[in-house]
Amino acid sequence: MKIPYYLKKYFWDVDFNSIDLPNDSDYISARLLEYGDVKAARWLLEIMGKPRLEKIVQNSRKISARSGSFWSRFFGIDRDKVKCLKKSYQKMQKSHWR
Repeated sequence: MKIPYYLKKYFWDVDFNSIDLPNDSDYISARLLEYGDVKAARWLLEIMGKPRLEKIVQNSRKISARSGSFWSRFFGIDRDKVKCLKKSYQKMQKSHWR
């Protein structure tokens, strides 16, 4: 299955045509959860399903604390279960940019 062309703008740093949904699903999901709009989120929910996206929100280190907070509330996930919201992760993220 191919990713719809209207989502290309979220994958500016990679060759869009080489993205493979089955093999790159975690990357695609994290990118769209981080940067996507409502249309992208609807497509993602339809394709991945709520249980899969909940796991990605809980385990992904590729989404920001801000996005993690939003999606944890959206899905009703306990903040303590979301890795990107843990203080140790946030400190690690900041240290990379100093």
